[in-house]
Amino acid sequence: MRRHDPGPRRSRSVESYLRQTRILAAVALAALVGGVVSDVINASFWRRHALLAGLAASVIVVMLSVAVINEVIERRRRERWSVLAQYVMFELVRNARMIWSGILDVAGLLPADSSQAKAVETGAHIVRDTPRLTAAARAVVDDDDRRARLQSEIAFLAEHADEVLGRWAAVMLDSDVYAEVIDRHVELAGDVAWLGGRLDNAQPPDDERRQKRARSSPAVQIEADLSGEWLADRIVVITQLAEQLDRGTLELALKVVPVQWWEARVGTTVPVGRVGS
Repeated sequence: MRRHDPGPRRSRSVESYLRQTRILAAVALAALVGGVVSDVINASFWRRHALLAGLAASVIVVMLSVAVINEVIERRRRERWSVLAQYVMFELVRNARMIWSGILDVAGLLPADSSQAKAVETGAHIVRDTPRLTAAARAVVDDDDRRARLQSEIAFLAEHADEVLGRWAAVMLDSDVYAEVIDRHVELAGDVAWLGGRLDNAQPPDDERRQKRARSSPAVQIEADLSGEWLADRIVVITQLAEQLDRGTLELALKVVPVQWWEARVGTTVPVGRVGS
């Protein structure tokens, strides 16, 4: 029988990790309460089944111990390097934002708001407008000059993402609770690099280094289609994933070290919209 693997096995996120630990503690407490109530209602049952009573008590103790120990260990681990973790996540946000805003720029959809915070908000709404983004992507791939500009932009973004991940991936993987954060950003960087390799292979650039990278890309063997429709769909998927990771990672980073903590340290009020921008 052939095993079917639907996709990568991701590490648990911060929220899901804590949720699982707390569910375990809740189950153990519920079992403890149930045991106490059962002992009051029908004490003779537990006296007649001493072995079962001992096993049940041991299981409850183990579950509570695991939940408490896991919570304490992970909380200390997060607190020990939370500032560094937030810094890394801000760098990941910056990289993701460069990807989706760079593609919007090539597509002629980048907002021209005077306020950077407003421009980010407007651009995010544009990215989530799938029909509009798809139409703009099709217009880019159908125009030779704009397609060449897209190819150069994708190459730059792939190189920048590789640099960011190469610098910080090992740091984030050191803690299980942040592993999914870096995993999703690796997925984004992989998509960008994959697309860049396909574009450079189809239309070799003047840069000899990029030519060599494109020739060795496994994407050539795995994915033969480079039609305008495929390319536009791929651009939309990458852009929307980048915007989603930008938003989600920034939200998590502000939970790791709240803005109020920084305000207390510097003695000033920092507008939330400027943090991580």
